[in-house]
Amino acid sequence: MRHAVFAFLFLMAGACHAGVDRAQLARIHATVDELVRQQTAGLPGKVSFVPGPIDERLSLPPCAAPEAFVPPGVRLWGNTNVGVRCTTGTPWTIYVAVTIRVSAGVVTAARALAQGKPIEASDIVVQEADLTKLPGAVVTEPGMAIGRIPVQSVAPGQPLRQDLLRAPPVIQMGQSVALVSRGPGFKVSAEGKALGNASEGQVAQVRTPSGRTVSGIAHWGGIVEVQ
Repeated sequence: MRHAVFAFLFLMAGACHAGVDRAQLARIHATVDELVRQQTAGLPGKVSFVPGPIDERLSLPPCAAPEAFVPPGVRLWGNTNVGVRCTTGTPWTIYVAVTIRVSAGVVTAARALAQGKPIEASDIVVQEADLTKLPGAVVTEPGMAIGRIPVQSVAPGQPLRQDLLRAPPVIQMGQSVALVSRGPGFKVSAEGKALGNASEGQVAQVRTPSGRTVSGIAHWGGIVEVQ
């Protein structure tokens, strides 16, 4: 009796395996490949992806034109999933695992970087890395780091992040600055003393000779533009 049961289970497994529509599985994989390739075409760096296997034990009604889609809230980045559905005949939906990698040059610290010290060209190096395994806002261009100031110390080999770098001040506390106000057909300028540091585009506060405090936008060359 035991041998008969084993033989029956073996025959059933063989029948299920033989019944798998490999042509349909191939169409599903091709649909997933096409969608991922289109959706990741604009990503920086070199993109590669590997779709995961599809369970051949699935019983899917035939579908001549399966449609791949990105599920709501899902990002095609790293380990993710792509949906595939059939909207004709007997409808069905499955999800296929996909591993996406994005290889690009990332600016990393060539040596320990001190907090508050402007970064020089010799302080950094560009190394290839998988962006999907790194935190967001990593620096990918040396020009985005050189001259910037780390807000905290950075260990050697650590990728630089934009949110950990700040622009150097173009206005420093106590500096004599030019207050400039422009409008249609006129330009007015005056002098004052900066009350604090400010980077390009930040708001700077300036005290005029009369003791009045004025706020404006800091620019290179000691200029504060008053709106």
